[in-house]
Amino acid sequence: MTSTGESVAAARRRVAVQGVVQGVGFRPFVYTLATELGLSGHVVNTGEGVLAEIEGPPDAVDVFCRRVATDAPSPAAVDSVRHEAIALSGTKGFVITPSRAVAARGASLIPPDTATCPRCVAELRDPADRRHRHPFITCTGCGPRFTIATALPYDRARTTMAGFPLCERCEREYGDPADRRFHAQPVSCHDCGPRLSLIVPGAEPLGGGTALVRARELLAGGAVLAVKGIGGYHLACDAGDPAAVALLRRRKRRGDKPFAVMARDLTDIEPLVELGAVERELLTGPVRPVVLLRRRTDIRAADRERAAPVALEAVAPRCPDLGVLLPYTPLHHLLLGLPGDPPGPRVLVMTSANLGGEPLVTDDGEALERLAPLVDGWLTHDRPIHVPCDDSVVRVVDGVPFPLRRARGYVPAPIPLPLPVGPSLAAGGDLKNVLAVAEGRRAWLSGHIGDMDDLATLTAFDRAAAHLGALTGVTPATVAVDRHPGYRSGARARRGYDRPVVRVQHHHAHVASAMAEHGLDGGRQVIGVAFDGTGYGDDGAVWGGEVLIADYTGYRRFAQLAYVPLPGGDAAVERPYRMALAHLRAAGIPWDRDLPPVAVCPDDELRTLAHQLDTGLACVPTSSMGRLFDAVSSLAGVRHRAGYEAQAAIELEGAAHAHGPARTHGPAHAHGPAYPDAPVPGHGPSSRHDSSSRHDPSSGGGPGHGVGPAPAAYRFALRPHEDRWLADPAPVLAAVVADVRGGAAAGLVAARFHHAVVDLVRALCARARRADGPGTVALTGGVFGNALLLSGCARALETDGFTVLRHRNVPPGDGGLALGQLMVAARAVT
Repeated sequence: MTSTGESVAAARRRVAVQGVVQGVGFRPFVYTLATELGLSGHVVNTGEGVLAEIEGPPDAVDVFCRRVATDAPSPAAVDSVRHEAIALSGTKGFVITPSRAVAARGASLIPPDTATCPRCVAELRDPADRRHRHPFITCTGCGPRFTIATALPYDRARTTMAGFPLCERCEREYGDPADRRFHAQPVSCHDCGPRLSLIVPGAEPLGGGTALVRARELLAGGAVLAVKGIGGYHLACDAGDPAAVALLRRRKRRGDKPFAVMARDLTDIEPLVELGAVERELLTGPVRPVVLLRRRTDIRAADRERAAPVALEAVAPRCPDLGVLLPYTPLHHLLLGLPGDPPGPRVLVMTSANLGGEPLVTDDGEALERLAPLVDGWLTHDRPIHVPCDDSVVRVVDGVPFPLRRARGYVPAPIPLPLPVGPSLAAGGDLKNVLAVAEGRRAWLSGHIGDMDDLATLTAFDRAAAHLGALTGVTPATVAVDRHPGYRSGARARRGYDRPVVRVQHHHAHVASAMAEHGLDGGRQVIGVAFDGTGYGDDGAVWGGEVLIADYTGYRRFAQLAYVPLPGGDAAVERPYRMALAHLRAAGIPWDRDLPPVAVCPDDELRTLAHQLDTGLACVPTSSMGRLFDAVSSLAGVRHRAGYEAQAAIELEGAAHAHGPARTHGPAHAHGPAYPDAPVPGHGPSSRHDSSSRHDPSSGGGPGHGVGPAPAAYRFALRPHEDRWLADPAPVLAAVVADVRGGAAAGLVAARFHHAVVDLVRALCARARRADGPGTVALTGGVFGNALLLSGCARALETDGFTVLRHRNVPPGDGGLALGQLMVAARAVT
């Protein structure tokens, strides 16, 4: 109403929408909504999001401003809608106008790449459809986005599709508001889209459908092919052919590290693995990561007959899990075969086309050169990949998914922050590097970059930082790095940005990462249980078995695994028997030849090692829980040499899982608690002991969970030391030695050890609560990628009345460090 009481005939508003609103069909949605409501105006992509001007009846304008957020298409994520009244223009009709090349300020977000949607798959399979068997079929609801975006705003001209002019029919669909390909930037067809080709040494290149037919024949014949995906090349072979898998393993110098497999359909793999509802949803949803599924240990002959051929021991030797993913591009669907195609492999090994730790190969010329020793041919295409993006890896524990590698399908979706931060960059770590930028209440993590030990990875780091900065508009004013003085990631970030540097302790960053992703503002401290393989400590030692009382501002080391020498650094990591020998020596247990790590160690190395440990030569002290897992793995006879990171620990977990939860416990300790009470270091007797003892496992309270019923046969010795607790593994090692000498199965030893670690975590957290008061525990660090340990600790602590923070948005290992570095650095500079 006007001041005179007359009705207002029309209103006009400028509506600014921010969030994931480009590359998801948002402008077509706005067009359809405005047209439905009878509004005129226009909509445009800008560097800050989507901007619309709408004009029409005031009631309809109000409805538009509400529904633009509530009815947004499913790939979109609307963060904010702001609108203001502007002068009427009297324009008729509603149009999509060309995008404005405005500099981004961290507001406009490119969505992650999305798996081919069911409607596009149906068209791919339909002989009557004009995109039948088109390897690049896509629409506004699916396909590449992040990996093809070169700049903002997100339009075809700013993607790697810019070199493929639309044909007349695709142009018509692109401009038709009623078509689901309306302003779908990667849209194409057989006439105008990218071209597929097969290159085999000594033969003429093949194109189109012929290339696919021949590629399937080669795979069925045992060949290894490089296959160009949306974020990089894969190496592929028939997963049912042990010789082909072995060939790929030798060529890639993979050792025994498990491969992931891509199955045509869930029915092809279901009889071989444990598959729950959450796993099904992940495998068939729009992200389609690699999902780690427990291998069945009791596969019946009938089940094996139903399953597709998979050479399990060749694909994932001695590993408790099988990494599985389903096709997420049209090319994958075609490579695995459509109905009516000649028989071919139903399951393919699909692994990143690189050597261990190196960045993905994305450039076609580089692929032809670098991959030549690895493959028998290249199935490639001429659409450039602008941003490398590896497959994400996820596992499900207690019905909750958490990422072990956060990449395709998740990157660059922002992570909301519990506190505003200034523009900053975090360099992450040197292993499994992931960097991040942040501003305001959002952080953007890069995809998995790799191990920072060669020039190619360092260059990939630089490119990832530049690309994230370009897409988000974040110009860092602060750089956060790991405290380790020799980390290449920190040196690279310091050299690339002449900005103030904040050094963040490794395990503090792990704890802060878990706090941030759960929305904690740091107003209260948490108990951070940070278990991993390596992290630079404040005293120059290698930390990795830590219990910290922490917030974003700082931390106190409440407890640690007792130090043992790390003999020879990386040599001890690669040869777990060396770590076992170091632990035996520290525990005062003689190196008798009947013990597996002693038996496998060559005599000359044994003498050298004894000299090292006696003199401290080339021995850094370590409190690493990861290295203790390695030691027990060797003592139990599970794994003495590691061909890939954490192999000994992974196989120890597998042995415990195979043993079965019902048989993991040892004889009951009927007399007295497993961890008798002792004064808290630096605090004296706790006045809160009585009020908290009902939740305290050290007082003989409730049963254990996850790994097996308490009490366990093994237990750590706890003793106060200066201002903290020391957890001494010597009694555990003595019990392991006794079991091994008594002929106990490796699975029983492994299960009892897992249970001992669970009991240790319960006891230390109970003491921390009595001493400092936090009732929240963060379980973090790479060791908590172990499903048995994570489940056992979380369930036990929840039974004891704690709130437990598990990682859900970022990996528990070093792939999540950058998020924690951002939060700690933000507090350091305020």
